[in-house]
Amino acid sequence: MVRALPDDGKRYELVHGELLVTPAPRAVHQAAVGALYLALHSACARARVHRVWLSPADISWGPDTLVQPDVFVVPAAQSATMEWTQMRTLVLVAEVLSPSTARQDREQKRRLYQAQGVRTLWLVDPAARRVEVWTPEAHFPVVETERVTWDAGDGAEPVVITISELFG
Repeated sequence: MVRALPDDGKRYELVHGELLVTPAPRAVHQAAVGALYLALHSACARARVHRVWLSPADISWGPDTLVQPDVFVVPAAQSATMEWTQMRTLVLVAEVLSPSTARQDREQKRRLYQAQGVRTLWLVDPAARRVEVWTPEAHFPVVETERVTWDAGDGAEPVVITISELFG
């Protein structure tokens, strides 16, 4: 049903049957998304084990769930299908918070990502200049204010992104 909604510039997502509607992102949001993508893409291209993607992308784990993570990394084998329906193992998700999405990203989507076993979730907060790092078992995030690190676990060097890189 979400895919049948009009292409009107808004982002439509579905989390356990609840429709989430947000406006187009602001420039600060897109700048952070771009910085994340560039840093992750470089690392993923070298190792060739994972691939990084940007929203919009219809990621679904069932008929009542469809989300569009801002930036996400999936195993290369799932990416090779070039089908969103086959990309279900998200090893890293980065959601860049904005006033219109922060509550949904921190609550509904965070819980969904944890329940689906997303290994690492970054909630990137441009206003506070920090990144909350969540794992599936975490009850509270690790808050990073200097740098954020992602270790893909594939033997490649971990990706380190400084907060100043993210927010200029």
